[in-house]
Amino acid sequence: MFTVSLPLPDADIILYPSLFDQPECDRLLTELTQTIQWRQDWITIYGRSLPQPRLTAWYGDPGKSYTYSGITMNAVPWTPTLLTLKEKIDSLAGVVFNSVLLNLYRDGNDSMGWHSDNEPELGTNPVIGSISLGGTRKFMLRHRFKKSLKYQLELSSGSFLLMQGTTQHYWQHQVPKTKRPVLPRINLTFRVIT
Repeated sequence: MFTVSLPLPDADIILYPSLFDQPECDRLLTELTQTIQWRQDWITIYGRSLPQPRLTAWYGDPGKSYTYSGITMNAVPWTPTLLTLKEKIDSLAGVVFNSVLLNLYRDGNDSMGWHSDNEPELGTNPVIGSISLGGTRKFMLRHRFKKSLKYQLELSSGSFLLMQGTTQHYWQHQVPKTKRPVLPRINLTFRVIT
């Protein structure tokens, strides 16, 4: 299986550009769009309450809750499809994921701002396994301390990005808004909640 290790200091990031073929991506995108319990949360930015610029869902083992940006999500039980995806990437990552945050980017106006996945419940060196389905979106990285270090790539449908080791200590990432036409995209970020 073809992989690319990103040439970034203080990081351990591996890209599998084509983990899933196009027919499987299309099937998964349709199924997840229609069957996942999507929600629209609100976040507070500079004292203003605004709708989060994407839809989200949180699935996982019983009792595995997740809190970020003032939002607490309690796990909805795994679906058979999510369990199948989890088992496939468990073996690639060498860990047993117990939860997944799903993001639905409906169009180019939906986005994810700069952040690190470093919440306490993710442990010391979080392992994040990220599957992309649907429209290709830009994924940007920047070093938290060496401001000149930046990197970007296009995450296409069927790709799998594995971030591990000290990556979340030193790097932030985002999916920026875009004015170019883009197809809807679902991103599944598998995690281990301690």
